[in-house]
Amino acid sequence: MCGIIGVALQNPTNEELESVKRVFLESRIRGMHATGISFVKNGEVRTIKEAIPANEFVSSYMDDMSQFVENDKLMMVGHCRYSTSDLEFNQPIANECVSVVHNGVITQHLPENWKQLYGYECDTRNDTELLLHTIIKEESPLEVWHNSSLAVIELYGDQTMRFYRNGKRPMYLTNMANGSIITSTRDVVLRAGIMEMGVMVPMNVYSKFDEHMTLLVDKVNIDGAVDYQR
Repeated sequence: MCGIIGVALQNPTNEELESVKRVFLESRIRGMHATGISFVKNGEVRTIKEAIPANEFVSSYMDDMSQFVENDKLMMVGHCRYSTSDLEFNQPIANECVSVVHNGVITQHLPENWKQLYGYECDTRNDTELLLHTIIKEESPLEVWHNSSLAVIELYGDQTMRFYRNGKRPMYLTNMANGSIITSTRDVVLRAGIMEMGVMVPMNVYSKFDEHMTLLVDKVNIDGAVDYQR
């Protein structure tokens, strides 16, 4: 059980920026071993992560939320990790172009066998990296990893965001006045004091905020075809 967070806000108010901090604090219950964020700066994805709980992370790195606003937009993903092994290779798993936060399990196979099994040369022992390689290859994670448990948010350097789940992990979307916040569950936003109505993210559907903050939905059909709809 981990907590994932996605923030897509246009011209965020100070109140909304404070709400984002509260969302991180309230996500701490889902994982207190490590916390991390990715955001966009000068067209690149930048990532900060540490093996500390969200309250310490917010105090250390998120006091001034305005530093994360780029082109009047706050596009951010975050992760609160519950570790069953070690505190290495925490999330987000990212490069300068894309960042991934994931709640679930991709594989139970040992990392030393991943290249032989899946064809990916990995730098970490976190199986979320398999998702990153799938995305870089422009393959469909929902199809490639359909037997895994997925609740995933992706952030790109062009200030777009994609999110999806396959029903084996929860994900909740809350619409606000200036955008949306994605959390693992509804109770996170309620405890953070956000009373706006939200919806459970549908299963086996790619949802995306494009560069204009328009929500697009990609329906993955049985045959693998994708149908974009506004």
